[in-house]
Amino acid sequence: MYKTTGFLSFALRRISGLALVFYLFTHIWVISSALGGPETFDARLNLVQTPFFKLAEIALLAAVVYHAFDGVRLLIINWFKVTDRRKAMFYAVFVISFLMVVAGGVPILLFMLQG
Repeated sequence: MYKTTGFLSFALRRISGLALVFYLFTHIWVISSALGGPETFDARLNLVQTPFFKLAEIALLAAVVYHAFDGVRLLIINWFKVTDRRKAMFYAVFVISFLMVVAGGVPILLFMLQG
């Protein structure tokens, strides 16, 4: 059971969903610091400009892209009843997500290395 693409899709979708929820709380934490004044807001903005957070942005990109494409894959499977192509569609989503994360992650890494 744990080696099927269905379970892998399920697990990755849950993990990416949890990562998006974590990001939402982090985003609110940073934005809400504006209420504490410019010094507090600038301090938090400087914190999220560190290399750790730049790598976390790439992980966030991966979570958003995979979660979105896998959601579309599930919609296609359920609406059009193409259950015989589930495995191929999972691999297609995985490859497309990987390519998009590389395309979006490389500029983030290059920008991080310049600064």
